[in-house]
Amino acid sequence: MDLPVVDLAPFLQAAAGDAAPAEAEEALRALCATVSASLRDTGALLVKDPRCTAADNDRFLDVVERYFARSDDSKRLQERPHLHYQVGVTPEGVEVPRSLVDKEMQDRIKSMPEEFQPATPKGPDPKWRYMWRVGPRPSNTRFKELNAEPVIPDGLPEWKETMDSWGAKMISAIEVVAEMAAIGFGLSKDAFTSLMKEGPHLLAPTGSNLLRHGSEGTVFAGFHYDLNFLTIHGRSRFPGLNIWLRNGKKMEVKVPVGCLLIQSGKQLEWLTGGECLAGMHEVVVTKRTLEAIELAKEQNRSLWRISSTLFSHIASDATLKPLGHFAEAPNAHSYPPICAGEYVEQELSAINLKGKVAL
Repeated sequence: MDLPVVDLAPFLQAAAGDAAPAEAEEALRALCATVSASLRDTGALLVKDPRCTAADNDRFLDVVERYFARSDDSKRLQERPHLHYQVGVTPEGVEVPRSLVDKEMQDRIKSMPEEFQPATPKGPDPKWRYMWRVGPRPSNTRFKELNAEPVIPDGLPEWKETMDSWGAKMISAIEVVAEMAAIGFGLSKDAFTSLMKEGPHLLAPTGSNLLRHGSEGTVFAGFHYDLNFLTIHGRSRFPGLNIWLRNGKKMEVKVPVGCLLIQSGKQLEWLTGGECLAGMHEVVVTKRTLEAIELAKEQNRSLWRISSTLFSHIASDATLKPLGHFAEAPNAHSYPPICAGEYVEQELSAINLKGKVAL
């Protein structure tokens, strides 16, 4: 099956105040229902946003490819482990896939039919990541390190403007999807976006060296979910992302040119009382990745696989709890109220990005 592609343009036009006839309003409601149903049933969604073009994505990928092509020692100058790697660079071999440390997840993997089981990582992820904060941060927060100042690498004068521009566009797309999902779920339009205000949103591109780690079956990101609210990606130049649908089936994601991929995170699961589960996914070198590597070699292009990933978050000082009618959901009791910042710090501990605390 393919994920639905939702064009955000009609919703954007209606939001701009263009009065819509009754049949157009009905079509908009149906579009919102498609968004919420796809997040609930598949944990993912493809969108087209006229404000985020393929050219914007390419410009971003070009700059980030140049950064990751630098020597390891040069990149480590942007490393900030004392801030839980929430700004600057995270070197390969630091991030531990949840499936390596979570016994419950390991049992779940064993119970899957063999053809749907994820690849088995041999240790920490062999990918680099750069964390760049997007949008305003609160002037007063209990979670200073989750809202730290950005780290700017030397020698890339276009870095800040490129990161800020692409990050702002992707947050804008997420906000529209969040409004549409809220309407589709029967909540108020701003049920999610009001909680996202001044959240610790992070543009977090990964860099995987296919020259060093380009053999079939290499696991760049082991089976895991995202701890944030919604994750958005532009199209990568090298395929390899697999997702798991709610019915347990594994699916290779193909992102069409000009589209963005949205995935549901754990904070959305919390706010919907488990109605929307955080989407499980992995990034692995597949046959399609190998074909893209050969083409890149022929065209003398970079062999760094960049993902233009952005993690949108609920504000650190806001409370995560099932919203509205989701408080009556069958599994709502599994999602007790917790401060979003505390929840994030617990999750970071589990994947080795912060000193250990009890989970």
